[in-house]
Amino acid sequence: MSHPADTRDWIRVLAQYREPSLARSLWVVTNTLVPFFAIWAVAWWALDISYWISFACAIVLGFFLMRIFCIQHDCGHGALFKSKRANDWLGRFVSILTITPYAVWRKMHAVHHETHGNLDRREMGDVRTLTVEEYYARGPAGRALYRFYRNPLFLFGLAPFILFFLQYRLPVGLWHDRKYWISAMGLNAILAVLLSAMYAAGGWAPILIIFVPSVLLGALAGVWTFYVQHQFEDTAWSRPPDWQVHDAALYGSSYVALPRWFAWFTANIGIHHVHHLYARIPFYRLPEVIADHPVFAETNRMSFMDSLKCANFHLWDERQQKILSFREAHRTYGTGSMAVVPAE
Repeated sequence: MSHPADTRDWIRVLAQYREPSLARSLWVVTNTLVPFFAIWAVAWWALDISYWISFACAIVLGFFLMRIFCIQHDCGHGALFKSKRANDWLGRFVSILTITPYAVWRKMHAVHHETHGNLDRREMGDVRTLTVEEYYARGPAGRALYRFYRNPLFLFGLAPFILFFLQYRLPVGLWHDRKYWISAMGLNAILAVLLSAMYAAGGWAPILIIFVPSVLLGALAGVWTFYVQHQFEDTAWSRPPDWQVHDAALYGSSYVALPRWFAWFTANIGIHHVHHLYARIPFYRLPEVIADHPVFAETNRMSFMDSLKCANFHLWDERQQKILSFREAHRTYGTGSMAVVPAE
């Protein structure tokens, strides 16, 4: 099948998939939220029988929270319903479950879509990525701090907790606008009421055995999924005037071909290159794009096992136009100052 040579021409093609189906949208909300609340009820009931049963339920709830977060994500893009109001109200509701303030996250994610892959605009919504030159220009302490930040134990261990339990409690980076304060503080107030009611009804057990583990697991899955969408071997970064948003969307975003059950829990977000090219496509229509346009099935394709290797990438090399591990950078440029890096 022929396909556009220019990534911008894909927009016209992909626009055919943007219309949501009300029945399908309502169904994906139902088949996600009904089991989620049912499993929560079982987990609470099981607290009187075995904490291990409740904790096992919390693990399942974590996977559901990943899917719920993706529903919030689609609402933020105005993709799930034709009505902006319907998208926003559903997004606000499920944001209580994901403990992620809807307006704050939507703005940060919009900036990510507008700037991803642009080395001159690494503002917010991205995993911080330094170029080789920037890394070597730092002093020993600065390099050590960046290495700590990029360590998998931090990125996929401590960082999800910091991001969801601490950072999202404030409109970090969006201090100037009252609506983002309302979004964050309003959600905080709702969470305070819900957690207080949870404590009054069951003490610390439902909070520590069900709520915290499920949210933390969902956060970890979310951070990992987001990470591999852009931090992969064949990703693309550049600076203006070479940077172009549609090229960055297609070539700087991955396609992680996940098992069907995992794709369900992640709401097809692994088809990320298509999503970045046309964010208004509802997640349940992304497989249609792959089926109709096989070129997308081969572009930046990774298996789940392939995606695990992405944790080894740390620095963007502008000279070679590729992402490197710390070991590769040190092997190529040494471990000293930036003076050892060849000029362009």
